[in-house]
Amino acid sequence: MSDAVFQRCIFPHCDGALAADDTSFTCPKCGGLLDVAYDWNRLKPPPALAWFESKWAERSNPLSFSGVWRFRELLPFAPPDKIMTIGEGQTVLQRADAVAQFVGMNAGCLHLQYEGMNPSGSFKDNGMTAAFTHARMTGAKRAACASTGNTSASLAVFCSATGLMRAIIFIGSGKISYGKLAQALDHGALTVQITGDFDDAMQRVQQVSRRLGIYLVNSVNPFRLEGQKTIMYRILEAMRWEVPDWIVVPGGNLGNVSSFGKAFIELMDLGLIKRPPRLAVINAAGANTFHQLYEKNGLRWNAGQPDAKLIDGYYQSLDMEKIRAATIASAIEINHPVNLHKALRALDRCGGVAREATDQEILDAKAKVGAGGLGCEPASAASVAGAKKLRREGIIAPSDRVVCVLTGHQLKDPTATVAYHSADRKTFDDVLGHRGVRRATFANRAVQVPNDLDEIIKAIEVYT
Repeated sequence: MSDAVFQRCIFPHCDGALAADDTSFTCPKCGGLLDVAYDWNRLKPPPALAWFESKWAERSNPLSFSGVWRFRELLPFAPPDKIMTIGEGQTVLQRADAVAQFVGMNAGCLHLQYEGMNPSGSFKDNGMTAAFTHARMTGAKRAACASTGNTSASLAVFCSATGLMRAIIFIGSGKISYGKLAQALDHGALTVQITGDFDDAMQRVQQVSRRLGIYLVNSVNPFRLEGQKTIMYRILEAMRWEVPDWIVVPGGNLGNVSSFGKAFIELMDLGLIKRPPRLAVINAAGANTFHQLYEKNGLRWNAGQPDAKLIDGYYQSLDMEKIRAATIASAIEINHPVNLHKALRALDRCGGVAREATDQEILDAKAKVGAGGLGCEPASAASVAGAKKLRREGIIAPSDRVVCVLTGHQLKDPTATVAYHSADRKTFDDVLGHRGVRRATFANRAVQVPNDLDEIIKAIEVYT
């Protein structure tokens, strides 16, 4: 690999670094997280963001067709002949006036970035194509992840579509929806279910990967986050290269907000944009580590020296009180986010905030998103629920240009959707009641009628 690309510790006081082909993904000096770093003086960044429009004329080239590798000059770690793409990143930024009204914003000011159009149905494919490409460059034969569902589905799809590696997936007991588990099983992944939750699975997959030399694709892998940067490039492209005022994103393992922050930091450093958008991270209330640490306890990046005692004390309290993440938004059901420090840096550079949304707020927002034409999984709707809360607080103005990121397709978790809209109270309570969801505010329930033509017609006339 080119020595113009390397891995660098994220902490400015540490000079730890690794070669680009090292797969330990841990700073050798302080044990911290790493960035993929570039010597831009030796590489060729684009002269302007509008330059990327020329790639649309090259869509017969798989790399220019990809919504990730179309921007490869901004993640130039892989030679073209090593890149693995399955057509990821063909997503849309949709104006959503009905959702804007629900949030309390002016028409034309709220957009939804819909990542459910990716091959595996979630944003993970943006990062997986980059991680998978790096894995191929290092000669890996097996790749592993811990997952609440979307990462496992994406890894399984890439392994089966290319036939280059075997996927090994760690999931917690009862912590994955059937929609996502079906993908991992159908695409031939070795699925290992352990007793515990995502945090337990994450600990084990890192141990197993180190011992067996298996390539790890979780978001502790900085190359995966390089791919996720491109979600922001596509948003800018769709907005004619004008930076929005806000990007609102669900917060689970905090890989997305970390990659988004890195994208905007690099674009500013390269002189390609003049200012970043503000970033808002929305936790589920039942998995709200980042919100608690950032907003309640005042944790900050602090020039690369965040309060380690504050973080350790918070995690110790979770362990002592045996508090486990619990939310219907299973994709963000994580209490120990591995990208905590990168997320702090992102909010510091972009003037960000953190909020939490209850499962009730998330599912109500999900219903409004669905009624507006884009179906999403519960975790995705946290971004809309969070935007509504920030608008109510006056943090977001009604005229601000806001993009809410919808991270996954609605069929990722159809059980929650059907239960929310069900006329059967037992179905509702069995799936949602134990999460504190008490009502289906925007339910679209099936209408039950006798098998009689006149009764059917009468029902249609009443309800339409």
